[in-house]
Amino acid sequence: MEGGGPLARKLSRFIPLSDGDVRFLDALCIDEERFEAGADIVRQGDVPRSAFVLTRGMACRYRLLPEGKRQILTFLIPGDVFDLHAFLLEAMDHSVGTLVPTRLAPISRATVFDLFDRHPQIGAALWCSALQEEAINRERIVALGRRSARGRVAYLLCELVWRQRAVGLAEDHAIRLPLTQVELADTLGLTAVHVNRILQRFRRDNLITLTHRRLTLLDIESLQEIAGFNQEYLHLSGAPQAARRYIEMREHNRRRVC
Repeated sequence: MEGGGPLARKLSRFIPLSDGDVRFLDALCIDEERFEAGADIVRQGDVPRSAFVLTRGMACRYRLLPEGKRQILTFLIPGDVFDLHAFLLEAMDHSVGTLVPTRLAPISRATVFDLFDRHPQIGAALWCSALQEEAINRERIVALGRRSARGRVAYLLCELVWRQRAVGLAEDHAIRLPLTQVELADTLGLTAVHVNRILQRFRRDNLITLTHRRLTLLDIESLQEIAGFNQEYLHLSGAPQAARRYIEMREHNRRRVC
């Protein structure tokens, strides 16, 4: 079943969820914590807290170098679960900070274990989500190591649109993009001046519009060609049928035992 909040919409792209699964996920997101823009949710070196679901807003994982330079590692959008396994760590190896006013729903350690025990389809969907995050990180390494500056910017803009479309936050190829050019630069290993020049060139070539924090991809095929990639690494088509049948069989057997 598709529907519910951003978390349910995201996970249902990977594994079909029952009405009960969707209600369970929506209930997880009722109790929210609110953060202003520019706030650290967790800092590098902190003892990990509970896991979180980002329900509104936008955040990022980042590292600060000793001289003060920042590297943004990845972006968190509504529906993303983070630090699901963080309780296994003694200390965080990176920070998570908000980019705009943001809401989070904490998930306790006990709830995490209960979720995997009693909701195998949700558990499998969370595995898929973790695999997607790993794929996003791999694609970022490729972008930073081998893509041109234009290719890096094109790739990131496409990725943000595809990810937001998957949770119902995009209108066709248009999304709200609250990122500054400095934040884009800190993500892509470029200077803010270089990012500005590339965006201006994309505008002149009628590839994008970007006004009042709203991004529209006018020619996504050309942007993909510039970046040299497609969206398959995001695994938005979901788990293969064989995996889905196995998970459904496990759920059926669990219900018979209960």
